[in-house]
Amino acid sequence: MVEIKTDAELDAMREAGRVVAHALAAAREAAGIGVSLQELDEAARAVLRKAGASSPFLGYQPSFAPTPFPAVICTSVNDAIVHGVPTDYRLCDGDLVSVDCGAELDGWTGDAAISFIVGTPRPADVELINATQRALDAGIAAATSGNRIGDISHAIGAVARSARCGMPADFGGHGIGRRMHEDPHVPNRGRPRRGFPLRHGLTLAIEPMLMAGGRDDYRTGGDGWTLHTVDGSRAAHIEHTVAITEEGPRILTLP
Repeated sequence: MVEIKTDAELDAMREAGRVVAHALAAAREAAGIGVSLQELDEAARAVLRKAGASSPFLGYQPSFAPTPFPAVICTSVNDAIVHGVPTDYRLCDGDLVSVDCGAELDGWTGDAAISFIVGTPRPADVELINATQRALDAGIAAATSGNRIGDISHAIGAVARSARCGMPADFGGHGIGRRMHEDPHVPNRGRPRRGFPLRHGLTLAIEPMLMAGGRDDYRTGGDGWTLHTVDGSRAAHIEHTVAITEEGPRILTLP
């Protein structure tokens, strides 16, 4: 069931989204050569704790996962696309890192992700992150009252195709509000003017995941959580929680 939020509820979601933004910023600031992924998780935990927020990631166990998720952020490095589990792996010069974070505050949820490079960037990785950001920007621009979910999906897919990047076919964005995952599903490819209609008060997590190798297939790692590119190419993931309003899309997970 799709839940439409009131303006007051959108304001409450904005506060949860602000916590997410600060947690992501803390993880990004903590990242550096020799820093472990667990240390990034600890930095995000400190932000949630200070804000009085909880994590929708910690203990989450969807049907495909063999164990509950053990952290408050996902840390996906290099060929990992999404759902990477923070471990004692220490970041190396040139690593491409995607960090996904959620926060629950006063009964409302925010969800966002960033991708960045540790140390010396490779030009191809910079372009991959830039393409992923362009795809997100295009999806958000299409998130206007009167459009449909397919318009968001088509906008994201068009950028991915122009960049010759692949995207995992069965993963995408989602509705969000009282819970992290709500209806409707927001595919990262689709046909315009199709799907659920967008109206004021609908809140969506829009999250393109681009794979540099151009393939759409993926494999699941040994931890049962992390999705990896099949060809070993690098991946990037960027996400915002967005509200549809009569005034245009409202990004709820900015700092």
